[in-house]
Amino acid sequence: MTSLKIALDWTPNANHIGFFIAQELGYYKDEELTITIIDPSQDNYMVTPAKKVALEKVDMALCPLESVMSYQTRSKPFDLIAIAALFQEDLSAIACKSGIGINTPKDLDHTTYASYNARYEDAIVKQMIKNDGGKGILKCVYPEKLGIWETIEKDQIQSTWIFTNWEGIQAEQIDMPLELFKMKDYGIPYSYSPVITCSKRIVKSKQEALKSFLQATKKGFEYAQQHSEKAAEILKPLVPEKDKNMDLKQSIEVTCSVLGVSDDWGKMNPDGIGEFLSWLQDQKLENHNLKAASLFTNNLL
Repeated sequence: MTSLKIALDWTPNANHIGFFIAQELGYYKDEELTITIIDPSQDNYMVTPAKKVALEKVDMALCPLESVMSYQTRSKPFDLIAIAALFQEDLSAIACKSGIGINTPKDLDHTTYASYNARYEDAIVKQMIKNDGGKGILKCVYPEKLGIWETIEKDQIQSTWIFTNWEGIQAEQIDMPLELFKMKDYGIPYSYSPVITCSKRIVKSKQEALKSFLQATKKGFEYAQQHSEKAAEILKPLVPEKDKNMDLKQSIEVTCSVLGVSDDWGKMNPDGIGEFLSWLQDQKLENHNLKAASLFTNNLL
């Protein structure tokens, strides 16, 4: 048995259902793998998932593709690389409550945004406002990451970045209508999020184990797609207490609607990645000579 550790990007939720299914139904074991799944509540997000890879605390991490760009362009670069995308479409959006006078991104001018403090995040949101005709004057604050959604629920902050298949479903269930602004609708060619990442060194040293891991994970997501009710039963004991009453089946169904066709699961489109990278460079958010090909590989799929 080969042991691998993966750090999740958030507390257990529908985005992770493929990992939990593969663990519960023995798909990893069938591939002679022992998988340890770590979520950020264990250290209250003191160390980000990608940082755990860089510190060699884990073999893999879930994070947005921007994290790969960030690590490859640090003063001391780290060879983080994406090896699979969970989804073929972006399920994220900038969100705020309906009925507070924010109807399009330009209305976010002079409001407060709860940020995860990712490298390009604040600039992306400000540019979305500008693309909609606003000035991009946004106050960004940095609450504890795991408490960000609560700041919206309690009206402490006006907007934040969410996954529509998780916080969006939660809001719907408690009759809290949201305004949702998706990147692609406002001129931002946003890329894959989340992606499974690891170091290039791990790709070389554990290539066959990673291939097996991705194959079993794909099988887990496809099981969830076909058996959403059973998948919800498997997920329920794993989610935080506050999430146990949400409609996990609905969340899983929305999640699995963007897996893409089976043969393409996990694959990343170099053209789309290149477009996002060029956009970041055009906006002067990224001034290195990064190439799309250095950020990902489809060779393990």
